[in-house]
Amino acid sequence: MTYEHILTETRDRVGIIRLNRPEKLNAWNFVMSGEIVDQITKWNDDDSIGAIMMTGVGRAFCAGADIGGFAERAEQNAKPSEAEPLSRGGGDLTHFLRRSKPTIAAINGFAVGVGLTMILPFDVRIASTEAKLSIRFIKMGLIPELGSTRILANLIGLGPATDMCLTGRMVPAEEALQLGLVTEVTSPEDLEATAFAKASEIANNPTSVVMMIKELLLRNPMDPDLEAVMERENLRDQIARRQADHKEAISAFLAKREPNFNQN
Repeated sequence: MTYEHILTETRDRVGIIRLNRPEKLNAWNFVMSGEIVDQITKWNDDDSIGAIMMTGVGRAFCAGADIGGFAERAEQNAKPSEAEPLSRGGGDLTHFLRRSKPTIAAINGFAVGVGLTMILPFDVRIASTEAKLSIRFIKMGLIPELGSTRILANLIGLGPATDMCLTGRMVPAEEALQLGLVTEVTSPEDLEATAFAKASEIANNPTSVVMMIKELLLRNPMDPDLEAVMERENLRDQIARRQADHKEAISAFLAKREPNFNQN
């Protein structure tokens, strides 16, 4: 399928999405969002894909929302009869991404506003040395969305998250690494290869077990009940022990070879 605002390809067990509005610094709009969800949905249903990588075309990852429609929206919201509903269900995108197959962001430049909040639920974020990240909603008189006031604080701590949200300042790649907002920083020339290597490493692990671990990491860190945490782990461990990938791991270990997962 040909999309309007994204480019897609598959390489080995990795699906790759490139945000493709370089003339607009890959500014986000609802068409782009729908295309991303559509493609990830297809890959989530495709057993040959084990991880998904996203990057941007040009000098930005995503420089925020396309503000072209902001003036019209502001005028409409001034009229009660035409105002946009207060609840837009934007959190659905966060839930979708957190339950998707593993996602890896290769941040090649500006990741601003929604360009940052939409990748906070990603599993791995890798930045180019040229990347600059900002949760810039305050500069537009708006509120951070997609659950970012919680997810960002969970990732980097309440103090740094408060600073980012209330100032809207740009955070360079090296500081983002120190904060834990990204896990690695690399040169622009090596960014895609580095991100693809990470995506491929994850994709070639047993996908069914990867998804169970993702579910545990989604639920367990916020649960104060350690007994419930361990019960969830034990239940999924019992399932994993009965799967073919576990038997393959044992066979590979005994034969001193690399395991070949995801064959069923």
